[in-house]
Amino acid sequence: MIRHIVTFTLLADTDALRHTQAAWIAAQLESLVPLIPEIVALSVYPDVQQTPANADVVLVSDFADHAALDRYQSHPDHVRVSAGIRELVASRAAIDFTL
Repeated sequence: MIRHIVTFTLLADTDALRHTQAAWIAAQLESLVPLIPEIVALSVYPDVQQTPANADVVLVSDFADHAALDRYQSHPDHVRVSAGIRELVASRAAIDFTL
């Protein structure tokens, strides 16, 4: 099992906009679950502390293996959703590891 974690720091300059964008990102990513069979599990969470040094949103997702993660990342629906999210993001970090 591969866990794929991605953190996003948003460009939003107000808490209200950051909250709205984080909710939209969560909805977009969660919409992929029924569309991409490689997704074993997927959750998206906002930073509840809103600590300035923290990322604003985290994606935690699981895949059977590296090949499944690769298929997810190149899936047209993931590419479409990622393009929309990218416009809102100042920085992104990711890590993949074996469970």
